Amino acid sequence: MLSLKDASKGFSAVGSEPRLSVLLTLVKVGPKGLTIGEIQKELDIPASTLAHHLRLLEASNLIKQEKQGREVTCSANYQNVKTLADYLLHECCSEI
Repeated sequence: MLSLKDASKGFSAVGSEPRLSVLLTLVKVGPKGLTIGEIQKELDIPASTLAHHLRLLEASNLIKQEKQGREVTCSANYQNVKTLADYLLHECCSEI
């Protein structure tokens, strides 16, 4: 189970519209993920801004980044996304 500190870090990471959009896009695309360029094109986010959001999502372990040649592929860390969602349901909804 997550600690309050780790849960807070995860919820903070998805606490902005652009970061939530990035995470939702990566969750929807599946395990293969997307390159940073593909995310940028999909969401129309400037490269420097996207880099900032990706750093925060990776630091909270909600996404993974893997360098493949000259490109970096990002994918959702499904286990940690699920753990974060489960934490919220467990802590807030005792009847579930």
